[in-house]
Amino acid sequence: MLGVLLVFVILDYLTGIAAAGMTGKLESNVGMFGIARKVFIFAMVSVAHLVDGVLGDGHLFRDAVAFFYIANELLSIIENGGRLGAPIPPVIRQAIEVLKGKGGTGELPRNYTPESKESFVHSDHKDADQQTRDETK
Repeated sequence: MLGVLLVFVILDYLTGIAAAGMTGKLESNVGMFGIARKVFIFAMVSVAHLVDGVLGDGHLFRDAVAFFYIANELLSIIENGGRLGAPIPPVIRQAIEVLKGKGGTGELPRNYTPESKESFVHSDHKDADQQTRDETK
């Protein structure tokens, strides 16, 4: 699995450089930032491996972190391919938009429109005013 991650990291970096070159945005500081980001990925996998050692769970945590970064790198490779002019099937484009909206940032996709304000509030989490009204009844 770490071999797959390594290949995806290299492919992402190379396709990112190619896409930046085609769009005229290739700069050395961007390339250095990309390398630092890739080093961070392997540092996180290493930390997860150490946590597995402490927990005694084999490689569960390390594998979860590796799978996360493999999926992230795959999405980036597909995006870079699109920037290079490679045809991307519509279903993959839609999946990328959904995943980008749910990537842990707490943000929703740009095209998401809730039916009402209440759709954001979980039924178990009432606001303070509502809770006070319920208690006084």
